[in-house]
Amino acid sequence: MSISIEQFESAVRELASAPDVDWRRTTCGVTRAGREIVALVNRNACPKEDDRVQVMLVGGLSGNSEDVEIALRATRFLAINSNRPRIALTSVPCANPGGLALGSGPANGAGGQVDLGYPPAGGFFNHPTSPESRYLWRWICYQAPDVVIEVRSGKESFWESNAAASALQQALVAGPATPRDSLIAALGEDARVDPGSIPGVRLTADSDSLGVELGRFIDLIGDRLLGPSRSRQVIEARESRDPSEVGRDLARTNGRTLDPINYTQGVAISGRLRFALLEATLIDDVSDIALLVEPLTADPGNVLRANPGAPALATVVWAEEMLALTGDDRYGNVLATAMQVFVSRGRDEPPFPLDPNFIAEDHFFASAVIGRAARINPDSNTDGYVNALTEFLLKAGIQDSSGLFRHSRNGPVYWGRGNGFAAMGLAEYLTYIPEKLRRDDREIESKFRRHMDAVRALQQPSGMYLQVLDFPGSYQELTATCMIGYAMARGIRLGILDGGFRQSVGRAWRAAAARIDTAGNVTDGCASTGVMDGLQLYLDRPANSGYDDRTGAMALWFAAEMARLISEEGG
Repeated sequence: MSISIEQFESAVRELASAPDVDWRRTTCGVTRAGREIVALVNRNACPKEDDRVQVMLVGGLSGNSEDVEIALRATRFLAINSNRPRIALTSVPCANPGGLALGSGPANGAGGQVDLGYPPAGGFFNHPTSPESRYLWRWICYQAPDVVIEVRSGKESFWESNAAASALQQALVAGPATPRDSLIAALGEDARVDPGSIPGVRLTADSDSLGVELGRFIDLIGDRLLGPSRSRQVIEARESRDPSEVGRDLARTNGRTLDPINYTQGVAISGRLRFALLEATLIDDVSDIALLVEPLTADPGNVLRANPGAPALATVVWAEEMLALTGDDRYGNVLATAMQVFVSRGRDEPPFPLDPNFIAEDHFFASAVIGRAARINPDSNTDGYVNALTEFLLKAGIQDSSGLFRHSRNGPVYWGRGNGFAAMGLAEYLTYIPEKLRRDDREIESKFRRHMDAVRALQQPSGMYLQVLDFPGSYQELTATCMIGYAMARGIRLGILDGGFRQSVGRAWRAAAARIDTAGNVTDGCASTGVMDGLQLYLDRPANSGYDDRTGAMALWFAAEMARLISEEGG
């Protein structure tokens, strides 16, 4: 039987609404033509307290209708029979929807294929011909199932297994999964998989033998031949670290330079200092950082003039912690000097040097500098700067009725990190501006609450936030997750957000910790991004993994904020 893309989508809707399976329909990627790669996720998949075997079914890599049809059949079968061996099932029944829609399988319609090329080398998530393999690979690895089963249609039934599935290989009489760059084969090699290998098997079967073979698979799962996958073990170990431990891991490589003069370096240095304030054992960091920032401390005016722009001004955020730790008034002077760079331009224009297009980033850059300077020197000389900041935040005009922030007045996309900047900017204002200098603070609070309500509703099952918040299938992006999580945690600590937000913060924190390794490397932080001309350009922004100063800096602040939140809650 041949199945069309419309019939496939109807079948997925039917599966998602089945009363006896606790599934949530989600999207794990997007094709070059904008088609969603649909996934059915067990709502309770992969929590630490769940002792079920986490099984992920993948089908339709070829895009051939016969492979998609048998994957749907297999999904139904495993779902119906999942209670006996206690399986938590997740399914991606058509990993190549472009090939299915066009009838072009195994080609995906964009000049690439989805069934080969694993692990993908680069191109996250903007590969010109094969974005599906990038989305699928990352999503599987961080869902971290205990076993992946790929199902294909064929006239003869046989099993293949990867190097990590030795426990299943003999029992299933499985041959080795080939070729080496196929999904199942690549998942089994620890050295090729971040965070770790995942046992995988591939079943080729016709509709008559499918149930028998899957029954054998279920029986083996019930016999507990499999423990947690290596990937799951690594992720759970990362998640089990407390925020201070994650902060120390990040500080190994972040906050170690002030070159370039940019907020990415300043926030990271500030993060190290926040942990110094929290932990006496890190107090030695202060003298090292004092030497690091001495050129800017000694002559802030000349340094900032030589490095113009709002991102450079926000470099000075560390001066607040240095003042608190040392009592040295020079650090207060750094903040005052940075604040004095802001100059009013006129009606319906943001203060210089903010972008005339009213961009989301400037909510943070302006609030971070003016807020800190106002706190240390709340006198009449500061009042004008605070008024200019308040007017900018209230009249920028980029928060929509939904509560979300567009990237700019001319940029209609709800960019994830842009919303992170807006959230942090409002949180910085509410943290630092002294009450006697505030006006319209209830309106600022209202903007912040509406924003937090809006982003909480868009949090993914994993706890992450997307590169484009409201676009299903865009990639799960780490800086947005850290920045929104930070702002939400700060809102709880300030008493502006109620305890109902605590669960969302905890989920964001665990998701972020899973993507930060013990060497301080990160996974999937969006590259530097100006205002783009359209949605596709945001979807195509590269995701950096490994050392990334921007993502590492925001993660450090999130870790410090979580450490304070946990400390204040007494747990």
